[in-house]
Amino acid sequence: QVQLEESGGGLVQAGDSLRLSCAFSTRTFRFEAMGWFRQAPEKEREFVAAIRSGGNPYYADYVKGRFTISRVIAKNTLYLQMDSLKPDDTAIYYCAARASFRTLLSRPNDYDYWGQGTQVTVSL
Repeated sequence: QVQLEESGGGLVQAGDSLRLSCAFSTRTFRFEAMGWFRQAPEKEREFVAAIRSGGNPYYADYVKGRFTISRVIAKNTLYLQMDSLKPDDTAIYYCAARASFRTLLSRPNDYDYWGQGTQVTVSL
C-alpha cells in the first residue's frame, strides 16, 4: 500500500518562505505524476503544482514564480519550496500521486494516492 506523508507546514508571516516535503513509502519512479494541491476553509481543493515522470514541472498561475516543485528520486521525496508567501496561500497542503497517464495535471480526481495534509498559515 502506497503511503504519502507531508511535513514542513507552519505559521509564517507574509513574505516568508516554507519548504514542504512529501515522503513516499515506495519508489517514486513508478508514478506518472506527483503533485501538490491545497484546500482552504470552505473552498474546493485546488491545484498548486505537479511534476511528471520526465521531470517537467507545471504550476498554477497563482503560484507561478513563487513556488518551486522538485523531487529527489533517491530519497523518494517530493518538495514544494514556497517563497513570497501571501495570506491567500493559507490552506492545508496535500501531496498526491498517480500511476497512469492522464492528460490533465490539475484535477484532484485524477490522482490515486494522497497524503493527510499539512497546514500552512500565512499572517499579515
